[in-house]
Amino acid sequence: MNTPESDATDDSDGLVGRGYRITVDEGRESFFALSIEDPDSETAWLMSDTVRSLEEMR
Repeated sequence: MNTPESDATDDSDGLVGRGYRITVDEGRESFFALSIEDPDSETAWLMSDTVRSLEEMR
């Protein structure tokens, strides 16, 4: 059985993930966002503002 090999260890093909805390309403409200990007492409990215903690999911 062949197992697919990953290129994740190759730095040229890696993705970059960042977490943000975004504050609005002069600091009264804030939320978290997650961004996943391909550093070699200006059009290959994903951003989500629906990040929740596991405690809130239960």
